[in-house]
Amino acid sequence: MARATTVAVSLAVAAVLGTTTAPAAESTPARTAQRDACRGQGVDGSALIRYESDIVIDAPLSTVWRLQTAVEHWPTWQAAVTGTERLDSGPLRRGSRFHWTTPAPATPTTPATTLGITSTVQQLQRGHCVLWRGPAVGDGLRIDEGVHLWTFTKAKGGGVHVHTEETWTGAQVEADVPTATAALGRGLETWLSDLETAAEARS
Repeated sequence: MARATTVAVSLAVAAVLGTTTAPAAESTPARTAQRDACRGQGVDGSALIRYESDIVIDAPLSTVWRLQTAVEHWPTWQAAVTGTERLDSGPLRRGSRFHWTTPAPATPTTPATTLGITSTVQQLQRGHCVLWRGPAVGDGLRIDEGVHLWTFTKAKGGGVHVHTEETWTGAQVEADVPTATAALGRGLETWLSDLETAAEARS
């Protein structure tokens, strides 16, 4: 598995952690407009909670794209997604909405709960990128807005380079930025791993 993982932590987060170095095994690569945007739009640049990661999947781009954008089928390959419902019909596109649920484990400040997330697609470029945003609400836990970017490009050595980046905002999660960032990171790493497993099994 060819993989490079990076954590992008804002200066505000670094101040909380008492360091100005992101806690990543490798240095963060140079950021580019292509990595950070879908049709000119990206995650919330002012958010205190941010995580990004990359993976190269040994599968055709069409397979990876189909798995990621057929949101109604996420529970068939992602154990962390317990349910999904499209709120409109047709292919996923700008303006599409979907509701999905995922468990959130307990933290020192929040109880274990199931989050209900209503996502609206902000931008989509077929076969290349998708950006959605929306609130996540559970018993005792609320994320006012999560903004999630995915980009997909053919890797030079074969396969697909997948980049994902997400930000969270909201008073409750911002009350403990390091814990929220760690929780977001675990979720995204699991998602990438599941996407890799599912795509390569179908190739």
